[in-house]
Amino acid sequence: MLNLRQRTAVIIILAIVLLSVIMLNGIFMDNDRLTVNLDSKNNAPSLNHLFGTDWLGRDMLARTLKGLTMSMGVGLLAAFLSAWIALMLSLLASLNKTFDYMVTWLIDLILSVPHIVLLIMISFAFGGGFNGVVVGLALTHWPSLARLLRSEVLQIKSAEYVGVSQQLGKSKLWILRHHIIPHLAPQLFVGFILLFPHVILHEAAITFLGFGLSTDQPAIGVILSESMRYLSTGLWWLAFFPGLSLLLMVALFDLLGKNIHKLGGPFQGQRG
Repeated sequence: MLNLRQRTAVIIILAIVLLSVIMLNGIFMDNDRLTVNLDSKNNAPSLNHLFGTDWLGRDMLARTLKGLTMSMGVGLLAAFLSAWIALMLSLLASLNKTFDYMVTWLIDLILSVPHIVLLIMISFAFGGGFNGVVVGLALTHWPSLARLLRSEVLQIKSAEYVGVSQQLGKSKLWILRHHIIPHLAPQLFVGFILLFPHVILHEAAITFLGFGLSTDQPAIGVILSESMRYLSTGLWWLAFFPGLSLLLMVALFDLLGKNIHKLGGPFQGQRG
């Protein structure tokens, strides 16, 4: 019988394996499965085409895996940039009260604007496409993590061992490198993982609305947007399987982040 820590570790491993399978299949997939084949168009799901085929005879399983891989790539880059922004601003807030006030004001400002509206505006301002989407996602998903990291920084600064370092004449940079950043690393990593579900869903949402990735890319948002015009003709699988796959991938990332946090929780509690 597995204990809680062992069950959590098993869930983490399974989530990583499943996500790795999705990514590797998307990366190393034979592009012949994405070519147009009018002889097989509009086929319902079968053993030959598990997700069916679209109006051009393209295999929907292949398109879905490619789209998920692209979403994971966008999510990885955008979540990394967003986590980096959150870390830099939380460290900036630790310098003095003026910087802390400025960072807090900026966090409140970004959070006060409707998220999807701000994301579309930034993506549009940067020309849309891959670069516009990544920049938009990176600039709109950091506030919640920055607020969490800032509160951790304030707690660390009041710790006794930090006070001892200050009395010994250690500089603020030394304290940042040896006390604050190592303590923030677990929260930063978990926050980075948990940003994935939000980033991926918002990327698919603005791409679906026409403000994200270009239509020549096999993104999930593009697939769902294209499938809308064919749903009335009974081709339900064009939207059902890609949409369900996206939700499952988001759920896997969310499960991964929460269980990593659960697994590291006891260690984080001991460090305080």
